[in-house]
Amino acid sequence: MGKSLRSPGHWALMDALRNARHGAGMTQAGLADRLGRPQSYVAKCEGGERRLDVVEFCAWVRELEVAPMTVLQPVLEAMDGASD
Repeated sequence: MGKSLRSPGHWALMDALRNARHGAGMTQAGLADRLGRPQSYVAKCEGGERRLDVVEFCAWVRELEVAPMTVLQPVLEAMDGASD
């Protein structure tokens, strides 16, 4: 497996995180406040400047009240498509 940063899976994750936040009707600032982080943290994660670890991802989807697989499914699909 190559580097994941800027891979199709990583791009899909950034899009899925952003879409989940929009679907929850939440701004970057609103999500950041719920996570106890600055707005720039959310912006950097969604923009690909910063990675999320598994625990951060779980906190993120919990605050958005979305099932983790809702966010991960597009990532898995992008990774499957990249291996074709």
